[in-house]
Amino acid sequence: MNKYELAVVVTAKIEDDERAATLEKVKALVERFGGKITEVDDWGKKRLAYEVQKMKEAFYYFIRFEAESTAPGEIESRIRIMDNVIRYLCVRQDEK
Repeated sequence: MNKYELAVVVTAKIEDDERAATLEKVKALVERFGGKITEVDDWGKKRLAYEVQKMKEAFYYFIRFEAESTAPGEIESRIRIMDNVIRYLCVRQDEK
């Protein structure tokens, strides 16, 4: 099992309940592909470094999980088509 961190940037143009549902969908995807979530870090609403899809602000979430090496590719392919997610990145964390 490898340790990963998934950064998800969710649009600020939706209601709180829709944003929570989007986060739950992402967490369900991680668990569906055998991932075990260890931590979810909510950074809240932040200003984007540059305008994305005519938006200047978005909500940032960081999900740390453990999974097999095939899981991140599967998770990213599903997140790519989610409407409310404007950016995402999954990276492997080094062992310390």
